[in-house]
Amino acid sequence: MSVLDEILAAKRDEVTMLHRPAVRDALRRTALDAAPPRDFATALRPAAGTMGVIAEIKRRSPSKGDLAPDLDAAATAAAYAAGGASALSVLTDRPFFGGSVEDLVTARGACELPVLRKDFIIADIQVYETLAIGADAILLICAAIPEDSHLKDLHELAVDLGLAVLTEVHDADELERARGIGAGIIGINARSLETFEENLDAAAALVAAVPAGAISVAESAIRSDADADTVAAAGFDAMLVGEYLVKSSDPAATVATLAQRRRA
Repeated sequence: MSVLDEILAAKRDEVTMLHRPAVRDALRRTALDAAPPRDFATALRPAAGTMGVIAEIKRRSPSKGDLAPDLDAAATAAAYAAGGASALSVLTDRPFFGGSVEDLVTARGACELPVLRKDFIIADIQVYETLAIGADAILLICAAIPEDSHLKDLHELAVDLGLAVLTEVHDADELERARGIGAGIIGINARSLETFEENLDAAAALVAAVPAGAISVAESAIRSDADADTVAAAGFDAMLVGEYLVKSSDPAATVATLAQRRRA
């Protein structure tokens, strides 16, 4: 069983709990009463023509173990905003990434940036939950949602609720699936969710196939100025950076350096 299989098995258990009538109904009511989300998509294309930086709050990963287990979500979010980040990404998966809904709520309350909920979304109730907890954008991972019709349904529900959707792909086939559902923001992840191996050059080679008008986001394997230069030269609109930032002694300055890259 791959790590992705283990994660999805755990998510199915979580979804079962969310489908309890009282929980399900409360989440839907809260979502439908929520304030309008912040504009995540527009934030990814800074007016200055520089690359957007989605700065991530990430405590651990299955492949690297603990990265920043004692991270202060509020202080980190504020530092990212001070450094010029375009948006935040917050891991809310606890068993595998050490994240939580509380981290997202805390981070969003500490700054004015729009926030992406980073988790493994496989059911419509999780889309309602994402809006209910105050996120502005949701991640849909093609590798975690194998049926095209289900991917399309989740994407449409999120858009109907006012959430921005970052559709994540890993290869040309998944990119075609994202195109097929009309994804407006496409993340190309350099890390395989099956093996956790990384190939930044292969991810960069895919960006040319992102449809005109869609926002392209480079995900994973950005751990240096040279890596940031690679994704900028490839033509990405934005980059999502986690490990490099949470391990930085000065995250605000590191974000500022990343945000200087101009879109190709």
